Amino acid sequence: MIVEYIRYTIDPDRAQEFEDAYRRAAEALEASDHCLAYEVTRCSEDPSKQIVRIEWDSAEGHLNGFRESPQFQSFFAAVRPFVDSIDEMRHYDVLFSEAPTHA
Repeated sequence: MIVEYIRYTIDPDRAQEFEDAYRRAAEALEASDHCLAYEVTRCSEDPSKQIVRIEWDSAEGHLNGFRESPQFQSFFAAVRPFVDSIDEMRHYDVLFSEAPTHA
């Protein structure tokens, strides 16, 4: 598994448009065999900062599977208006992950 983080700075006047775009784009992610999970988040301290986190089965699955699929075309069409608002887009290897257990 690999995690893609996409950091955005979104003008507050376009925040709803951004969220709606990712709701539409989510349909393509859900249709992809390579996407394991995703989330769209907004910073509590600075609402202009948003992060999209996508878990992919592998870098190969993302870059050569999803990006070569028909789902990518609809995904990109939805988010295209916000490409210029990307601050960073990177893939990260998960070193370890554990959910805390509470008694």
